Amino acid sequence: MNGRPPSTGIMRAMEFKKVGSPLEMVERAMPAPGASQVVVQVAACGVCRTDLHVVDGDIRGLRPIVPGHEIVGRVVAMGDAVTRFDLDDRIGVPWLGATCGECRYCRTRQENLCDAPQFTGFSVDGGFASHALAEADYCFALPPAIDDAHAAPLLCAGLIGYRAFGQIGDAQTIGFYGFGASAHILAQIATSLGCTIAAFTRPGDEEGQEFARGLGCAWAGGSDVTPPFELDAAIIFAPVGALVPLALSAVRKGGTVVCAGIHMSDIPAFPYELLWGERKLRSVANLTRADGEAFFAAIADLPVRTRIERFALDDANEALDKLRNGRIKGAAVVVP
Repeated sequence: MNGRPPSTGIMRAMEFKKVGSPLEMVERAMPAPGASQVVVQVAACGVCRTDLHVVDGDIRGLRPIVPGHEIVGRVVAMGDAVTRFDLDDRIGVPWLGATCGECRYCRTRQENLCDAPQFTGFSVDGGFASHALAEADYCFALPPAIDDAHAAPLLCAGLIGYRAFGQIGDAQTIGFYGFGASAHILAQIATSLGCTIAAFTRPGDEEGQEFARGLGCAWAGGSDVTPPFELDAAIIFAPVGALVPLALSAVRKGGTVVCAGIHMSDIPAFPYELLWGERKLRSVANLTRADGEAFFAAIADLPVRTRIERFALDDANEALDKLRNGRIKGAAVVVP
C-alpha cells in the first residue's frame, strides 16, 4: 500500500473551549499524518453521552478540543508505515485513540486500562469536523452493508454496550437502565440471542418505553418501578448513581450489575443486604481493539439497525442540547 502526500487546504471543525459556552465553528489547516496515522474525511460522527460529559465539564481533558469519537469516514491521506488500510478505504475511529503499549495493562491485554492512553475527542481532536487525524492501528474496518450515518453510533454506543454485555455471563433476563443509544443497539443483539429484556427509562417517558418495546423488550417502565420478573443481571447506561441500589434490588442472588458509563453521579449509601447473596457490582472502562473486532464480527450475522437523528455539523450544539434533555430516541449523528 502506498501513502499519499499530506492533504492541503482548510478543514472545518466545531471546537470546545469553555464549559458553559457553545461549540464554535473554526477553520484549521488540514492535518498532516504521521508515519502511523491516517487522515479521514468524516462522513458521519455519532454524538455520545461522553461528549456531553466533556462539554459539561464532568470529565476534564485537553482544551480547546474537537469532540466526537464515533467517526465514520474515508482515508484521504496516510503515513508511510500504515499497512492496515489504503486510500479511500471506509473506516471507523473509536473512543480509544492510542495506548502506550508498555504499562502493565497493555502488556496483559487490558489496553482499555492503559496508564497513558489517548482518547478521541477528549485528549486528541475528534470527529465533529470535516476531517480527523487518527492512529491507523486503532481504527476498524466497517461492515459494508451499514451506511455511514447508521454505522457511526456503533463506534462507541455499540462497542461499550457489547463489552458490558460480555460482563454478565449467561444471564437471560436483563435490565437496561437508561434506554438511549447503547441500550437500543444492545437490545437488538440480546433479544436476537434469546434474552428477555426489561427497559427502564425516566419515569413518565412513555414514548421511550414504547420505543423499547418496539425493539423487542419484554417490558418497559420507569426506573422507579419494579419489573414484573426477577433479573439475572442489569446494565446501567444512564449516568445516575441512584440507579445502582435500584438495580441491585432487582437482580437475583448471584446476579451482576454493570455500570457502563465513563462518568456517573455519586452512588448513595445503601444497605448491605442489597449486595449480599453474592451479587456483583462492576464497571466497564473504555474498550479494547479486540472488543471492536469481536463486535463487528458478531453483528455481521445479526439484524441490528440503529435509529438515528441527523444534524448538520453547524448544528452540533443542537444535537448536544437534545441529548442532554433526553429528546433523542436512539442516537444523534452529525453529518458534515
